[in-house]
Amino acid sequence: MKNIGLKIVAIMVAILFHYSINAQAMNTNAAQNSTSIFPQGNKAPAEYFTGTAWVQTLLPNDDTLTTVISNVVFEPGARNNWHKHPAGQILICTEGIGYFQERSKPIQTLHPGDVVKILPDVEHWHGASPNSRFTHIAVNVNTERGIVQWLQPVSDAEYNKQ
Repeated sequence: MKNIGLKIVAIMVAILFHYSINAQAMNTNAAQNSTSIFPQGNKAPAEYFTGTAWVQTLLPNDDTLTTVISNVVFEPGARNNWHKHPAGQILICTEGIGYFQERSKPIQTLHPGDVVKILPDVEHWHGASPNSRFTHIAVNVNTERGIVQWLQPVSDAEYNKQ
């Protein structure tokens, strides 16, 4: 099962790279503000997010691939609650400047092209920096073990601790 998940991630990265290059080549309209190749999605639930964020599921869960892939867009200052994934998670950062923090560790600043490997059951949060939108692809593999366990919101004091 692990090999299937890694193959899916490799295929998604190749597809994202291909479409990103094509989208940039086709984007000659200077008035367009975003180079995102995916729709913004639906507004993320306020019970799990502080600020405004959107989630677009790119690959829904199924019994064969046991993987969920989503595009997540955060407005400046927005972030999700502390949470953990029973099988871990991979974040592929695509736009803007974001933050990522594991419980009891310093906040990491994320940039386009960064890839974050989050081990199973590690409590963490991620979101946008205060002055930039942030977009990432979230890959949840081995979903037969569960997808996410939501915890408490990230306080302003935690978010602003640098």
